Amino acid sequence: MTSTPHHPDLRSQLETLATEAFRPELAEIDRMSTLDIARLMNGEDTAVPAAVAARLPEIAAAVDAVAARMSRGGRLVYAGAGTAGRLGVLDASECPPTFNTGPGQVVGLIAGGPEAMVTSVEGAEDSAELARADLDALALTADDTVVGVSASGRTPYAVGAVEHARALGALTVGLSCNAGSALAAAAEHGIEVVTGPELITGSTRLKAGTAQKLVLNMLSTITMIRLGKTYGNLMVDVRASNEKLRARSRRIVALATGAGDEEVERALAATDGEVKPAILTLLADVDGPTAARLLEGSDGHLRAALAAATG
Repeated sequence: MTSTPHHPDLRSQLETLATEAFRPELAEIDRMSTLDIARLMNGEDTAVPAAVAARLPEIAAAVDAVAARMSRGGRLVYAGAGTAGRLGVLDASECPPTFNTGPGQVVGLIAGGPEAMVTSVEGAEDSAELARADLDALALTADDTVVGVSASGRTPYAVGAVEHARALGALTVGLSCNAGSALAAAAEHGIEVVTGPELITGSTRLKAGTAQKLVLNMLSTITMIRLGKTYGNLMVDVRASNEKLRARSRRIVALATGAGDEEVERALAATDGEVKPAILTLLADVDGPTAARLLEGSDGHLRAALAAATG
């Protein structure tokens, strides 16, 4: 990123950011052997989990707030530009097959729209107005959550998304990789995972991108655990949309119940291939429709449905 005529102070802003800092000791990296560069990168990456660990209380607080709203029918919306936006879209797109989330329940917004997933859309990240328009298209409610994601913590699209969402009464989370960021300050829940200067100056798809991926993994996965989308560490809401996932469904039912192959097949056949009610039919000795009713009465939480069935 460079200074532009309409942002005369952007260069000076970037020079204050840890993620943009120049490391003179790496100025000859291009003269190192390939293996030495790989070792150096690998060593750099080991610092990321520790940076995330320092922010676990903030992450946990955000998850509890997100889960409370999603349990009322709210949506989880990621908003970012460039790498940050792509990571949000990636996390959102993996929720339906993993947790059987409904259409639009987890949404990834990237500045510049779908085209920006594979190509740079000029100026999109600099537009807070674009973020507002993208969010207005979703008709946000107070039960929704908007997570702004930006390594620098100053990207206008991400900051604008959070400010607009907060003004509309939605829950807001700001995920940045710099301390004292505008993004974290704008959000109800600020999460600043400080990963420091990059191996290649300003290339925040590296450590910062890795940190963002780890935090987004936590936000979505732990929220889904809280919403009853798992039973223990099993993906009991997995959507069996291909042969691999159908095989995984059979294995999950077997692991949860200890049933043999024939029993598992019968249970899945009785529940249209749905894993959670299939497990309930076996563990509670009920039929498919009864399992479905018990789960509906327990807001989809298998443990609660099992407790209700077994008294």
